[in-house]
Amino acid sequence: MSVVSSPSLPLASTAEEPVSAMRPARRPLTPRTLLLSVIAYGIAIVFLLPYVEMVIAALRPDKQLLAANLLPSSITLRNFTTIFKTGFGGNLGTSLLIAGGATVLVMLVSVPAAYYSARHRFRGRSLFLLLVLATQMFQPAAMLVGIQREFTTFNLPPTLSLILVNAGFNLAFAVWILNAYFASIPVELEEASMLDGSSRVGALVRVTLPLAMPGIVTALIFTFIAAWNEFIVALTLSLGEGGNHQPLTVAINNYIGQYSIDWGHLFAGAVIATIPVIILFAVIEGRVVSGLTAGSIK
Repeated sequence: MSVVSSPSLPLASTAEEPVSAMRPARRPLTPRTLLLSVIAYGIAIVFLLPYVEMVIAALRPDKQLLAANLLPSSITLRNFTTIFKTGFGGNLGTSLLIAGGATVLVMLVSVPAAYYSARHRFRGRSLFLLLVLATQMFQPAAMLVGIQREFTTFNLPPTLSLILVNAGFNLAFAVWILNAYFASIPVELEEASMLDGSSRVGALVRVTLPLAMPGIVTALIFTFIAAWNEFIVALTLSLGEGGNHQPLTVAINNYIGQYSIDWGHLFAGAVIATIPVIILFAVIEGRVVSGLTAGSIK
């Protein structure tokens, strides 16, 4: 009896074919792609130039602050080391407390409100969402006198007052964007989790919140940055406070005098003020990507 043997295939080719098939093909560099890339890099440079100039000016020695050269002949860290002797560290802590407190308060209120309005069709729901959106049209400057008189009447500390004001003016945006995220998540995922023994709160924590993490991160970043950069209300409510207890934006404005401007500390303070926001983006940026698929796989 004869055995017919089939020709063996090379192992190298069978192992390499799936790998090569998974590699995405490179798009050819067309004139349109090149033009869009040049425009994108040009726009990025335009937006980055003020920050680069801010850092360079903060590193300039005092004698070269008004020099016409783009790059200083020497750099110094004196502006960064001496600015904390003016009480800037206390201002930094006050701003962190205000922005962090307002962000936590907004998240604690907006997540349940947005989840309930997305999952339940109660009477007046559309009117509620419309009123939430309409509150975005009110500016703090338009109600500044009323805000100041209200918190003066209740005799609340300026820091607590600023936390409440910033939370109130950013709550509407957080509720609106989180409502859209919760509404886009299929309710069947929660029902499947509850069939497996989870409660409503357990399904919310284990399934819905991870899937809504991009929206939560967006609302968190928006609230923190808005509270961090707020100036008009902070200037009004902290007028009677000492220099160390004023928010960062007010403290930086104090370097601009009536007859002179402390350019070195002004630019150094601006550079330091951007660091917490950069750290916040670096810490939670990965949560946006991971939240897109987390929770839906059992």
